[in-house]
Amino acid sequence: MNTNNNVYTIVYTTVVVVIAAAILAIAAMALKPRQQANIKAETISQMLTAAGFSSKEDLAKLGNDQILAMYSDNIKTAFLIDAEGNKTDELETEVSSIELQDNLKVENKNIASGNPSLPVYVFEKDGAEINVIPCYGAGLWGPIWGYIAFDADCDQILGAYFDHESETPGLGAKIKDEAWFREQFKGKKVDFEHPDNPFAIVKGGAPAGDASKVDAITGATMTCNGLDAALDNWFRAYIPFLQKKAGAAMEDDCCGEDGCEDCDHDHDHGHDHNHQHNHQEG
Repeated sequence: MNTNNNVYTIVYTTVVVVIAAAILAIAAMALKPRQQANIKAETISQMLTAAGFSSKEDLAKLGNDQILAMYSDNIKTAFLIDAEGNKTDELETEVSSIELQDNLKVENKNIASGNPSLPVYVFEKDGAEINVIPCYGAGLWGPIWGYIAFDADCDQILGAYFDHESETPGLGAKIKDEAWFREQFKGKKVDFEHPDNPFAIVKGGAPAGDASKVDAITGATMTCNGLDAALDNWFRAYIPFLQKKAGAAMEDDCCGEDGCEDCDHDHDHGHDHNHQHNHQEG
């Protein structure tokens, strides 16, 4: 065979390319389960960090199986909701078959189209309920996302964790790296009365005492703007659900009796009851 002609070169190159492609395809298929397990464990570790079960650093020292077990042991329920805040489907929480709604990029588009399927993860910690929801958006160089934990009434933020794909180290990457930035979110609230801007990350510093604003990171304006937009977008989508939770909590707190110190009752022939509760900010 003449190995110096063009036909031989083309055939030889084609065979090598086909063999290499086949090897890469087989390797990708073999590694896919491990990759998926790593992604699931990483997602869960971010939720657990936001909910205050452990630090991200400590969770990073655990194996995937331990992280999944911690999730399964502490999750009370997980489900999907629609744009009106109504539950549409349950997510499996058993350790052997954990289901997550982790394709946040797709749901970000679904929010824009008005047809989202949004996840809610309800944990139990020290006898108290913790509700965790995600957010997703665009930073300066790529996607940014995070998880925000609320109290049982979805009235107050208990914690948050944020991550990114390629933000600038020492600047935008601080949304992940700097604990002080995340700590600001504790005790804050979603502003239901202003759904167009229910939360804000403020350049130059949040006004003192404002329950729905935190300080931006100096030198990371574009990343903070992206996270601010992501929080507004996702909080806006979750407001119907959050308000229902808050409303249900108010009804549960009501004693149902005339003369209740926490409730004002307006009765119409003993049938219609309107409860107005006065809650102090926690």
